[in-house]
Amino acid sequence: MEADWEVEVGAGAPAIEARWPGFVDLRLHPERACQLPEAALLPALAVALAKLNAAASPVWTSKCDFWLAVEPDEFDPDELDAPPGCSAHAMGCYIDLLPRGDRQWELSATAAAGCKRLCGLLRAVPLRCCRVDFVIRRAFIAPDLTGPAPMDLGITAYLTACGPSPAGAAQTLQAALEAFARVLCGQSTVE
Repeated sequence: MEADWEVEVGAGAPAIEARWPGFVDLRLHPERACQLPEAALLPALAVALAKLNAAASPVWTSKCDFWLAVEPDEFDPDELDAPPGCSAHAMGCYIDLLPRGDRQWELSATAAAGCKRLCGLLRAVPLRCCRVDFVIRRAFIAPDLTGPAPMDLGITAYLTACGPSPAGAAQTLQAALEAFARVLCGQSTVE
């Protein structure tokens, strides 16, 4: 599996809003993962979300989305390690990840070290036609009722998969999500 990471914390860069208006805390209600609209389209996403929000996981999730089709100009088959003829269709998803301890990633160097380690572990997974991109970004985790919410760091994980058919891309994305959740949850911390 291909994997890479980057940092986007500058002014104007997207940020993770942990407790957005539609937030469902899957740490408290893991059974609700399969009720999310995105998971209805990709059941493997519900399984990954339940695992990522389990008590033993070093992270929790605040938001996700799923794209049934990723346009050919939005991905590079070489970056997904796709053999010829296996990139006719692509799909993807993202998952916003936050540290279990709510303040674990106060420094971008800490989050970067975790991403580097995870990339190494994911690259060892023998799976082609997919990749994970970790983007370290600002995160607003705990609301402060007396003023602006304090800023910490979170990670948005983008998973992209391709295949010779929509079914093939879906099968690869499912396998990528399974490997992704297994690797992340096999870590006592993501730092």
